[in-house]
Amino acid sequence: MNDGVELFIVDAFTNEPFRGNPAAVCLSDKDREESWMQQVAAEMNLSETAYVVPAGAGFGSNDYRLRWFTPKAEVDLCGHATLAAAHQLWQTGRLPADAHARFHTKSGLLTAWRDGAWIAMDFPAEPPAAEQVPEELIQALGLIPRFAGRNRIDYFIEVDNEQTVRTLKPDFAMIARLQARGVVVTSRADADSGADYDFVSRAFYPAIGVNEDPVTGSAHCALAPYWSKRLRKDELIGYQASERGGIVRVKPGGDRVCLSGQAITVLKGQLEG
Repeated sequence: MNDGVELFIVDAFTNEPFRGNPAAVCLSDKDREESWMQQVAAEMNLSETAYVVPAGAGFGSNDYRLRWFTPKAEVDLCGHATLAAAHQLWQTGRLPADAHARFHTKSGLLTAWRDGAWIAMDFPAEPPAAEQVPEELIQALGLIPRFAGRNRIDYFIEVDNEQTVRTLKPDFAMIARLQARGVVVTSRADADSGADYDFVSRAFYPAIGVNEDPVTGSAHCALAPYWSKRLRKDELIGYQASERGGIVRVKPGGDRVCLSGQAITVLKGQLEG
């Protein structure tokens, strides 16, 4: 038995239930075996399950260790599950409303704080660099990109317009064979749509068990510096055009990016097994 593990499902990058990106959040008082964490993530069958444990001796009361698992693998960086974890620390009273959450992760220290109805997070910038991408990726997407490149995590593709992003039907089996976590596809928002966002995106990660991620915070670590430079704006709003959809505010600055989103708890319980 693993007593004392509180479990929540939080919809991130939205203020509406059943929109945005759902993440499971496990709040525990002690470390758990990696195999157990992977089994729970598979049982949850969400794009990410976050595990939050107090950092312990030598750290402050706002410091936590944070790990993220898909149904198939642990990942080094996840935005929506970090947002969900921070939201739940405040919701459960583990952190005062005015306190910053400090997460120690495989991608270094990540901090989160409340900004009115939004939660802001300080993440590393992951700008894409132009490079020749595999022909298999172009075939999987079935299009000619305006820009093609990658960062240390994902391939990154800009296409001609928003409609192309929204109607894209990629070959997931081909994408799964690429030597990367996955691929982010993006375009500028259509000028005549009246949209209140600057760019749109979709993100595909079949190699780690997530064909399409509903809203991907870590992808915006690449999208933010890319579109800030292209559109010459310091603050932008991105819309991830998945079936569930979600809004991410971004503000790049040097080698960091501030990502902001909203979150809502839709389920709470306790793990028994």
